[in-house]
Formats: sequence, structure tokens, C-alpha cells
Amino acid sequence: MTRVAIKASLAAAIAVAVVATVTNPTAAQVRTPAQRMLPRPGTPGFANLKIETLKIQGFNKTNVYLIAGAGGNIVTQVGADGALVVDTGYAQMADKVLATIKELSPEPIRVVINTTYFEDHTGGNETIVSAGRLNQSGPGVGGRANVATSIAHPNLLGIMTDLGPEKVPVGRWPVDTSYPSVFSDGTKGKDLFLNDEAVIIMHVPNANTDGDSMVFFRKSDVLVMGELFNEASYPVIDLEHGGTINGIIEGLNKGLNITVPRHLQEGGTMVVPGHGRIGDEHDLLEYRDMVTIIRNRVQKLMDKGQSLAQIKAAKVTYEYDPRWNRNPAWTADMFVEAIYKNLSEKP
Repeated sequence: MTRVAIKASLAAAIAVAVVATVTNPTAAQVRTPAQRMLPRPGTPGFANLKIETLKIQGFNKTNVYLIAGAGGNIVTQVGADGALVVDTGYAQMADKVLATIKELSPEPIRVVINTTYFEDHTGGNETIVSAGRLNQSGPGVGGRANVATSIAHPNLLGIMTDLGPEKVPVGRWPVDTSYPSVFSDGTKGKDLFLNDEAVIIMHVPNANTDGDSMVFFRKSDVLVMGELFNEASYPVIDLEHGGTINGIIEGLNKGLNITVPRHLQEGGTMVVPGHGRIGDEHDLLEYRDMVTIIRNRVQKLMDKGQSLAQIKAAKVTYEYDPRWNRNPAWTADMFVEAIYKNLSEKP
């Protein structure tokens, strides 16, 4: 199963997940648990995908919004300085995404950040970046002031260049790949200040890939986790590009160290996954525990000498499948196989 096929099947999931997130359904619209767990379509119908927006949190005249329905979840911070965009969705949805950003703010798009290289997170890069403006004056990037700056970890650019322009068009490649900061926990990253808010970009090494990042809007208290946290699927482990199960768990723990719950665990820091509804610390904790438990079960059976076929037959994901085994292009068996292969590697 190719990365494109895996990511394509997730795109249609957003249209369903967004409805549950951003609307108040009537009694006739409320679905039973069995209906909510139906498998998602395998191919996104771009003409039928609907863009939805939801204000996550904000302060004064600066707000952070979710833009969903274009592939992976997109987050936009808007204010007097302009717009900052985290991820851009599929290329086929870029014009709709751009129009939505313009509706949220008349100010220029200043910065585009990518959390991962996957097509449904970076496909719209060229359209969104080209429509922006880096500075009020000055030469800008490459002598051009009429573009936004595009930021990602250098390993993400490395993955894109290794795949080559035939698979990843050059217009999707980030320009700014400097991660000069080293935070107190040893995390490498980058920080910037826009719209009266510190924005912290943190590398998450060897998670879904080795080029992923999470983005924290410190004043708005919004954490964008990209594919690391996925409310619509088990996490994809891209072994070919440096993904590891332990890196995913470490990244989820890093997210938990940042989040702070409101009273009785509801609210507080809002956590935006790569797909699906917005969560909080409790949702992230559930996801971390699920991934850790499955990893530990696979490891225990491996320690007993069981084969991959035997471990799959043991159904180590059984109680979690109704919620997270809904993507036919990234099934529970594929997730378990990736964990097995990863844990089989010699350190």
C-alpha cells in the first residue's frame, strides 16, 4: 500500500468528522454508534468535499481556527499582523482553502508551517504560499516579497527531495528549514512571534516519519500535532522515512507535557489532530495509552517467540478496533505489522 493510497483514504474521513465537530445535529441527524463506525470511502471525492471552519480559541483580536474538509486538518492563526497557516490540505482543495483563509482575515498570509510531508498536509503549499506576503517591505524570499515564508523541519525537506519532483512537486517544498532552538527538554525547534503571540515549532523525531513537527500557540493555548495524533485512525508508521512506534509514543508524551486540562479534564489546552475532531488532554491521553498498550502487547508476544502471523491472530487491537480501525488503507493488521517490523530491528 503506497503512501498516496493511505493518505487518500483519510481525506474523505474529514467530511464526516467535521460535521460531528462543528455542527449541532438535530435528533434526526444523530447516528447510532454502529453507524458512526462504518468504514470510510477509499477515494476522496474532491468535488464533494465541503470546507468547514471552527474557532478553536483566541485572545483579544487574535484567533486560531480549524479549517477541515480539505484533507488533513488545517489550523490558521489570524490577527493584525496577518495569517499563519499550519498545513495546507490537498492540492485539489487549495483554492477553496485560500478563499476560506481570506474570509477569516483580510490581512496577508505571512507564514505556512508543515507538520509532515504527507500529500494531504502539503498539497496546497504552492497555492497558499504564493498567495501570501512575507514582509510589509523588503526583498522577501528569493528576492520576492509577494510570497509567504514556508517552514518545516530539514528532514521533511530531505524526504521530499529523496522522493523527487515527480512525486512531490517543487512547489510543495519548504524554504525555511532552520530549527536553531534547543528547548529545555532537548527538543530542537523554531520559535517566532506573530499577532502578539509566541508560536513554538517542535521537531518530533522518528515518529510517523523523521521529519514531523508539532506547533504550539502559546497564548491561545492550542497544540497542533499533525499525524502524530489522529482521531480517525491508528497512527501511520512510515518505516521507509524514519517512522517508529517508540518515537510516536515519545511524541505523544511530549504533547501531554505541554497540555493543561481545565476543571474535570474538559477544556484547557485544545489539541488539534491530523484528522478528526479537536480534543483536549484527556483525548490525547487516551490515544497515548491505546498506542502504548498495543505496542506492549506486540512486544510481549514477540518476547515469547511468536511470529507476525500469530501476533495478528491474537487480535492485540481488538477492543480499540471499533473506534480506530476504520481506514481500509491503514488497517489494524497493517499497524501491528509496522510495529512488529519496527521492534524487530536491531538497535
